[in-house]
Parts: sequence; structure tokens; C-alpha cells
Amino acid sequence: MIEKPIELELVEELRTELTSYCYRMLGSIFDADDAVQDTLIRAWQGWDQFRQESSPRSWIYRIATNVCLDKLRYAKRRALPMDLSGPTVPIMEPRTVLPHTSWIWPVPDTACDPVDLLVRKDTLRLSFIALLQTLPPRQRAVLILYDVFQWSAKETAEAMGMTSAAVNSALQRARATMTRANLQSDELRDMDAETDHQLLSRYVEAFEQYDIDALMALFHENGSLSMPPFVMWVRDRTNLASFYEATRSHCFGSRLLPVSANSKNPAYAQYAPTGPDGTLQPWGIHVLEIKDGKIAHIHTFIDAALFSRFGLPTHLDARTSTSRQPDD
Repeated sequence: MIEKPIELELVEELRTELTSYCYRMLGSIFDADDAVQDTLIRAWQGWDQFRQESSPRSWIYRIATNVCLDKLRYAKRRALPMDLSGPTVPIMEPRTVLPHTSWIWPVPDTACDPVDLLVRKDTLRLSFIALLQTLPPRQRAVLILYDVFQWSAKETAEAMGMTSAAVNSALQRARATMTRANLQSDELRDMDAETDHQLLSRYVEAFEQYDIDALMALFHENGSLSMPPFVMWVRDRTNLASFYEATRSHCFGSRLLPVSANSKNPAYAQYAPTGPDGTLQPWGIHVLEIKDGKIAHIHTFIDAALFSRFGLPTHLDARTSTSRQPDD
């Protein structure tokens, strides 16, 4: 058996934390995967040119940062629907969509949780990812390395190819920009830290039975729901009830499988009926934001490609049991 060179082992060991970094930079797990793969290839190919001016880890992060900056050079800011417009009234089935590149998408915890690092877990929340996207790319990178990954100014400067003074200046500007951002989604940053398994069980039962009254009892009065790539989002129980009624024909008979997304957010993969043969097909990933024991918001990310990234089956039988809950 041929052993891997030590430098290749080091590069592979950094894959998870690099994914964590690139996801925060780019707002999409698919783009983060591509960026990490590109980084690892460049690091492996350029190892002979590494002159040990800094640590290997800082050097690899510099490559990752440059890859992300290249991807962001002509990209528009990704966002959540509630940061682009007000809630929709009157209620109807959603129709208007924006391209995949317009939206922030969820990430499975298993892909983005470097357990051996002192990384702030709250900075994987979707609302924080949305806030990061308001920053110019280089300021975003500095803030992620310094405030999120808890790197020193010297370490951050090495990874960014900057001076420590330039890092501190960029950090001050980034923090000021985030303070002024005033995003609607920012109200979702202070959610319950503990999982309410009873609430989640009631949600699964109500949705799978498509009991709209039971669903409404789980929401705050001003609770809301969004559905990227659709632009529209819905707020307050009356409008939510109208929305669930408008989408009954599509969602009735669905099944939910539990997953965990964006720093242990309770989440479910919805499989919807597509025909008379009893087969359920991937539809969307529900990420729940829970505050004071009730649902404040549900992000329903409609993208079948997410299912394979979350390690989910390609289809379900309508009789599949979904009684288990997301891991704590």
C-alpha cells in the first residue's frame, strides 16, 4: 500500500474547516465544495513552491481566500427572500423565481463542523450568513478568520497577504457595515438554542396530515415562511393559513425526514407525491427557526440537488415512517 505524502494528508485534514470557511464566504455549499476542491488541487500542485514564509495552514487558507475572491469578483450578493422585499399580500401560489446564484442555501452540519476548532457555531445561522454577504469580499474574509475562526491579527494577515494594521482596519470597517446593514432576517439571529422535540413532533404530524389549524398553532402570531428560489415570502398566521391552503394540492401526502442544518437547526427534507404509484420525490429542505417554544420562521429551500448533499435518499415510498427526530 502506497502511503500518502505528509503534505497531501495535511491538505485533506483541512477539508472540513475549509468548507466551513468557504461556505461562509460564498453562501452556497455547492460553491463551497467547488472552492475547496480547487484549493486542494492548487495546494497540492504548488507545494514545491511553498517557501515556508508562513505556516502551511495559513498558506492554504490564502489559496482558499483567493479562490473565493475570484468566484465573488463578478457575483451579485446572495440573500434570503425577506431581505429583498416585503411579505406578499394577497396570498397565491408562488411563481416568480430568481436564479440559484441569488440565494443563500443551507449546509448539512456534517459538512461544515470542524469540531477541533474554536469556531463560533452561531455564525453558521442563515441570518448570519446573510449578514456576511453584505460585506465586500476581502472584509468578509478578514471578519470570518478573525471574529469567527478566532485567528489572531498576525495569522489573519498571513492568510490574507496583508499587514496586521490593514487587517485591523478592514475588521473595523466590516463590523461597522454589519451594524448598519439592518436586514429583516437579522431578527432570526436570537433563536432558541435547545431543541424542543415535542414541538418538532407536532410539526411533523401536522404537516404530514396537512392539518392547517394544527400547523398554525405552532407558529408565533407574526411567524413567517420563505421558499427560495421563489421570491415571495409570507408573514402572520392568517396569511400563512391561506398559503398552506393554496399549496395543499402539491404538499398533501408529503413525508418529512429529519436532518440537521446550519449549526444544529432542526430541519426536515420534504418528499412530495408525484403520481399514483406511491413514490415520493425530493421537494425541499425545511429549516425551522424557533423562538420561545414556537416557530418564528421556516426557510423552505426548494432544490432537489440539496438532497444528495445532505446524504438523503433519491425517493421515498409513501408508507415510509419518519418518526425519528434530528440529532441534538
